[in-house]
Amino acid sequence: MVFYFTGTGNSLYIAKQITENPVSIPQVMQQTHMEFTADSIGIVAPVYGHEVPLMVKDFLKQAVFHTDYFYMILTYGNRHGGAAELAKQLCDACGIAVHYINMILMADNWLPGFDMEEQKKLDKNVEGQLAEILADLNVHQRMIANVTETDRASHRQFLDRMSRIPADAWQHLIWMTDRCTGCGICQKVCPSASIRLLEGKTVHIPGYCQTCLACVHACPSKAIGLTVPEKNPKARYRNAHISLQEIMQANCQVSRI
Repeated sequence: MVFYFTGTGNSLYIAKQITENPVSIPQVMQQTHMEFTADSIGIVAPVYGHEVPLMVKDFLKQAVFHTDYFYMILTYGNRHGGAAELAKQLCDACGIAVHYINMILMADNWLPGFDMEEQKKLDKNVEGQLAEILADLNVHQRMIANVTETDRASHRQFLDRMSRIPADAWQHLIWMTDRCTGCGICQKVCPSASIRLLEGKTVHIPGYCQTCLACVHACPSKAIGLTVPEKNPKARYRNAHISLQEIMQANCQVSRI
């Protein structure tokens, strides 16, 4: 049993290589009862600010897992900042005995920091990394990825920067332009029902936005921008192995609106 969270397809691609039918965390979070039993249970998620998204944290806090082997695979695009150690601390706080945590370097889809056209050209040996992880999972390897003091320092620096901005700053990162055609794609790729289609135009509702930027990347009209500068406002990203339809199926929360 594998659960995943995805904004632009990276984590979904990894989850699909582990099992044929991974389970979407945004969809599971609509359930009132979250108790799961399996020989092994895995979480595949990206890291934002070196930690898993807020919704993944909430899932781990609320769900009950019965398994002999619990693992996490974390996708990241630049510095992981000790993400494995932070994920282990999260599991400990949730009362989850985690046996394996590893990370996989992929394209970085954080628009303020990276040009998506350049990211698409980089060869980060995803398949090689994935092969090693799959081999580990096959034998139920027990291991938490190594974290260095440099990694920890990177996370401390990040937290210091975040302390200097309003606590809800990320909730106001997205803005809608007048190029919106009302197609509704952004609403369907949003994992947290933070995008609404009202009177033919999209509106961003702050509060539980995951800052996954799925809406920004998926908008066919590039009508959704950021309130901070982008490296390349003309470039967007989706994992080449994942379709837009798959991301909509994973994330659509229309039933909750």
